Amino acid sequence: MKPTSRLGVFILVAPAALIYGFAVLLPFFGTIGLSFLRWDGYASPTWAGFGNYTRALSDVIFRSTFAHVGIYIVATLIVEVLLGLLLAGFVSSLRRSAFYRVALFIPVMLPMVVIAVLWQAIYNSDYGILNAILGSIGLGSWQHIWLGETRTALLSICLVSGWVFSGFYMAIFSAALNRLPNDVIESARLDGSGELKLFTKIKVPMIRQVTSIAILICITGGLQGFDLFYVLTNGGPYHTTEVPTTFMVKTVFRDGEFGYGSALAVIVSIVGLLTAYLFNTWQKRTRIEVEY
Repeated sequence: MKPTSRLGVFILVAPAALIYGFAVLLPFFGTIGLSFLRWDGYASPTWAGFGNYTRALSDVIFRSTFAHVGIYIVATLIVEVLLGLLLAGFVSSLRRSAFYRVALFIPVMLPMVVIAVLWQAIYNSDYGILNAILGSIGLGSWQHIWLGETRTALLSICLVSGWVFSGFYMAIFSAALNRLPNDVIESARLDGSGELKLFTKIKVPMIRQVTSIAILICITGGLQGFDLFYVLTNGGPYHTTEVPTTFMVKTVFRDGEFGYGSALAVIVSIVGLLTAYLFNTWQKRTRIEVEY
């Protein structure tokens, strides 16, 4: 590469690299440094060593947050990704497909706090429309304090997340399905493949890479989930909907334990990076097996 070309590349990349360094790398390494200290935000920090990490690993509530977020990720993989794929296949077969895509995508464009407040009203045990509908059709025994019972709180949040993001994954899969070569589809139809077989045996395998990306987005998004949990239940009842992000926020901003909260953030970051690495490794291995 010529020196002038290298200079041009450097000029183009430098602003983005500086922004990334100041907005991402600097806070991240600062958090790592802070995780080895005890600091309440006011007094002088003291050295804690690995004390914050040993405390985090022995914290029962913090460990339970990974179980909760694991359940949430599995549920959203089914409700969001699978439903989004099915919706994409169904909507693409309709005449006014563009209209239905826009209609299903609308929840994604709404602020998450607004969505949470809306569903708080729907789930309300006194005047919520969900309990009212169940009572009117003779299913009064199914009525619950949806966000206030340990059995239903996490499930209720998963359903809200599915309502919001299934349209997002539908849009991703719709774009992938629309890019499939028509000659392959028509050849399968000429061979006698029905629409169901065409979708499951031809179209879905052909968008395997897009499906893998959607799954990775869902997993990483689940680990970062905060808004719905914080507004709908604030981690309750009895920490049954507590996830790593809500626990970190409470530790830092409510309890003022900046060092301990930083250690929690580092652990969550490591778990997220490790999860993404393992998923990518598994994806590459399965891709090689398919090719051979």
